[in-house]
Amino acid sequence: MQEPDIDLGAFTTALDGPMYVVTAAADGRRAGCLVGFASQCSIDPPRFAVWLSTANHTHAVARRARYLTVHLLRRDQQALARLFGGRTGDTVDKFARVDWRAGREGSPVLSDVVDWFTGRIEAVVAGGDHEAFLLAPVDQSPPAHLPDPPAPPLRFRDVRTIEAGHPA
Repeated sequence: MQEPDIDLGAFTTALDGPMYVVTAAADGRRAGCLVGFASQCSIDPPRFAVWLSTANHTHAVARRARYLTVHLLRRDQQALARLFGGRTGDTVDKFARVDWRAGREGSPVLSDVVDWFTGRIEAVVAGGDHEAFLLAPVDQSPPAHLPDPPAPPLRFRDVRTIEAGHPA
């Protein structure tokens, strides 16, 4: 018996998860995109999974990369979310518009993002129109000296009006 296709829209909207910018570098190319599908998935050893759309420019670069950098956006970083979510690296050099430095094997680290880590790609798992990149952390941001309390994370509700630079 074939299972019915279920639209998870209401369920996933209720989750209202944090938003990230994931960056990659390989073969002399850089890429980065806004990601809402991501989570810690193991405590010991520490592991984190990010899901990238297979239609996305970043996915193509990430498939050739050994490391990805995951940046947790704060609510006051809407401009970064619009740049990395609303523009495609097929036509725009997003890194010409932000301050960044080369991290592990060139993986871009965004200067204006306080919380980030770089992970070695341990596995890639297919999942429909997205693939999961399982990451083993190898570098991370230094402890932040932020005002109490720090700005809250940017959430899905904060970016849902951004028109994607690429279809999912």
